[in-house]
Amino acid sequence: MHTDHPREPGPGALSGVVVADFGRVLAGPYMTMLLADLGADVIKIERPDGGDDTRAWGPPFADGQATYFLGVNRNKRSVALDLTDPDGLAAARAIVDRADVLVENFRPGTMERLGLGFEEVRRTNPGLVYCSVTGFGTDGGAALPGYDLLVQAMGGLMSVTGEPGGQGTKAGVALVDVITGLHAGLGVLAALRHRERTGEGQRVEVSLLGSLLSALTNQAAAHLGAGVVPRAMGNRHPSITPYEVFEARDRPLVLAVGNDRQFRALCARIGRPGLAEDPRFATNTARVAHREALTAELAGPLAARTADAWFEELTAAGVPCGPINDLAGAFALADRLGLGARLPEEAAGPGQVAHPVRLGATPPSYRSAPPRLGEHTAEVVAGIPPVDNPAAGR
Repeated sequence: MHTDHPREPGPGALSGVVVADFGRVLAGPYMTMLLADLGADVIKIERPDGGDDTRAWGPPFADGQATYFLGVNRNKRSVALDLTDPDGLAAARAIVDRADVLVENFRPGTMERLGLGFEEVRRTNPGLVYCSVTGFGTDGGAALPGYDLLVQAMGGLMSVTGEPGGQGTKAGVALVDVITGLHAGLGVLAALRHRERTGEGQRVEVSLLGSLLSALTNQAAAHLGAGVVPRAMGNRHPSITPYEVFEARDRPLVLAVGNDRQFRALCARIGRPGLAEDPRFATNTARVAHREALTAELAGPLAARTADAWFEELTAAGVPCGPINDLAGAFALADRLGLGARLPEEAAGPGQVAHPVRLGATPPSYRSAPPRLGEHTAEVVAGIPPVDNPAAGR
């Protein structure tokens, strides 16, 4: 089992980068946690009366804190400041002036009203990378609230998710927030690279709607390139088959057959080699055209054995398949595969999923648990760098 999680702070890839994090809820905090894992000193600026909304989003709770908050806020320092108070605003401005990156996801115009807009702060910190995360952009969509469920609905994701003819269905997590956080992180890293070459900061803008439309990939391409308006197909794929859920003897089994070679191997293993020679099924294009007939042919043989038995046999034959796991099963699988996906509590607090990127020379580190509200206010306002990563101060 892979367990080599670094527990001592090291010179991460982003060591020396200071992030003033005004982000709340998920997209911004998820992105800044990934930056923090890679060595950045992330200073989380929160309102004193409750802090980040997700601190109260429970149950469930662990160690007296909402697990929602815990899941995206490790390796950060919390500063509680009232931005409507002149002293609190001055302290926030001092943090911004020494930061390399600012992240915010207030409604467009809020930071400008506070005197923390891009044009204002760049006068004293021209190298600042200023990242704004919005729901629907800063122009025509500035007044629209950026909630993940709303964007999943209005951005088309729910129209292609769920059973055919049924009500649109959201993804089981706030997937748009997560995708947007990844895009925002990519934009910040690109802007830091540009600053390294030129010394110039710049504004980075990422919207939930734009990120979702980009992530719709093949469905968006079908619409823009061929005029198709995709609809929900349940667990089926519009362009590939068999790529769906079948009932094994004991529980559901997913098949994800991506080419003709895999299909021939499937047919041989289930005892129906003739299906691969049938003109209705010999090619993927033909299989898509005769999807219902093929599903009927495969259902009987697949129902004869357990999902685990099929998983072993078909995987050995190069046929992509697997059972539908719950999260307990998913983490158990990751453990068996040596991914080290779960962190021990002593590394960064309870309920922590490891950073998914492995770096040989500058691996992610887990220096501190998610902070209590205002835990680091005094030291940050005084300009004291984090003790566990002194290279991150400046």
